[in-house]
Amino acid sequence: MKKKGIALLLISLVSHFAIAQNTNKAENIIIISIDGLRWHEVFQGAEQQLIASKKYNSQDSTERIKKYWADNEQDRRTKLMPFVWGTIAKQGQLYGNRNEGSLVNVKNTFWFSYPGRNENLTGYPDPKVNSNDYPDNPNKNILEFIDQQKGYKGKVVAFASWDAVARIINRNRNGLMVNNPFEDVKGNNLTEAQKLANEAQHYEPQLWGSGERWDASTFAVAKSYIMAKHPKVVYLDLADTDDHAHEGKYDFYLDATHNIDAMIGSLWSYIQKDPFYKGNTTIIVMPDHGRGEGKQWTSHGSGTPHSNDTWFMALGPKIKPLGEVKNNGQIYQDQYAKTIVSLLGFNFTSVNPIGEVIESVVK
Repeated sequence: MKKKGIALLLISLVSHFAIAQNTNKAENIIIISIDGLRWHEVFQGAEQQLIASKKYNSQDSTERIKKYWADNEQDRRTKLMPFVWGTIAKQGQLYGNRNEGSLVNVKNTFWFSYPGRNENLTGYPDPKVNSNDYPDNPNKNILEFIDQQKGYKGKVVAFASWDAVARIINRNRNGLMVNNPFEDVKGNNLTEAQKLANEAQHYEPQLWGSGERWDASTFAVAKSYIMAKHPKVVYLDLADTDDHAHEGKYDFYLDATHNIDAMIGSLWSYIQKDPFYKGNTTIIVMPDHGRGEGKQWTSHGSGTPHSNDTWFMALGPKIKPLGEVKNNGQIYQDQYAKTIVSLLGFNFTSVNPIGEVIESVVK
């Protein structure tokens, strides 16, 4: 009887350990792409030369300076992105502060949107993908790869503020649910929140044409879907930062950055309360490219120096809390694809040469 009792105790302990281990597994991932957000603002906060410039502020800069400016760099960046520096910097990992020896770059040679997103999602900086008007992406991406894995079929979705994302993900080939600007989420038994998000997006002013919608609308459609359907993998593609920067509106660019930080915080807060996501969900945040410096901050591309300088963030139960990582050497965006898939326990492979896993993220 003693032996039987000991055996039962061991089985109980092993089962308890297995359950504890399983709760620490990242079964779900939310990938957030922020179009053209510079590493300067992420790690240094608002830039004094730009926030005080009449040329780059469409409104009275007094309120923006009060909201975002501080003499101390740490205070400045926390004012701009309080969730990043209050939560991710304490519980997750941040890469890309070049002043601290953390180098992150795009590997493609073009340094703009379609090639950058292709590199992030496929791991392959394809030299043929050289235009934002490029047709359906021929390269296999991680979203369709994950959708093919056991337990993930039909549970991988994307929401975008820019309509080229449907081509980048190539939904015509893989049939993934990619919600583009001004497309309504379809289906039976939509929640009231989903119906409202569908409706509200059609009332926003189309400042950048029918191919782009405000991030607030994209976020509303995405979060209402997450709450209703509980997808396991979400790709959320936001673009206000790039649009305002191209227009030379630094005040709006800062507001967009601050708002996106709040959106990420809102998702993280929800995740901690929902039993489906709590304890098993990772958030990845990344840009598609950087921007120039000084007067060239509005631009990017191979003709604009430093617009290949970027950054990377990770937060979740499998992410070691390293905070702001310093002196980590060189990371490239072609490493994101394999790293993200590895966090789910899979090995992403491709017929193309792709970047290797970022070891410090997955260990």
